Amino acid sequence: MSRSTLTAWKFETADGAETAATTIQQLAKQKLVTVHDAATVRWDVGAKKPRTQQLSSLTGAGALGGAFWGMLFGLLFFVPLLGAAIGAATGALSGALADVGIDDGFINRVRDKVTPGTSALFVLSSDAVVDKIRDAFAGQETPELVFTNLSTEQEAALREVFGEEQQTAKEAS
Repeated sequence: MSRSTLTAWKFETADGAETAATTIQQLAKQKLVTVHDAATVRWDVGAKKPRTQQLSSLTGAGALGGAFWGMLFGLLFFVPLLGAAIGAATGALSGALADVGIDDGFINRVRDKVTPGTSALFVLSSDAVVDKIRDAFAGQETPELVFTNLSTEQEAALREVFGEEQQTAKEAS
C-alpha cells in the first residue's frame, strides 16, 4: 500500500482553495493523484471564523468523513475562541491527532497561516505524480504548502478513530 500524505495548501485569497480544489479534481480524474478525502477552508475578510466544507466530489472510498474534518477544523480555528474551559478536551484531542501523525507543529503552522482573507485546501492523498501536479498549478496563485506525512499504520489508526461515525452514517441512510 502506498503512503498517504495530509497536505494543507494555504492561499493568499479567500477563493484560492476553491480554484485549487477544481485542479485537484481534474488531476484525480487523470490518475495523477489518488484523493482519499479533501476539504476547504475559506476565511473572508471581516468574518469572525472561516467556512469549512468537505469536498464530497473528491471523496474516495477511503474517506475520513466529517468527524475527522470537524475535529481538525475545530482544533485549528474554533477552540481558541472557546476559552480555557475547553483546555483539557483540547489536550486530549491534540494527543489523539498526534497519535495518528498530526502533531502540534502542524496544527500551529496551519493556525498561524490561515487567517482572514486567506483560504486553504486540505487533501489526504497518495500516489501523486509531483511534476505533473506542479505543472497543473502553473499560472494559478502559488500556494504555501504545510504538510505532514502519514504512514500506512497512522492512516489506519486515523480511519479507526474517525471511521466509526462514517460507518454509522452510512448505515442510517
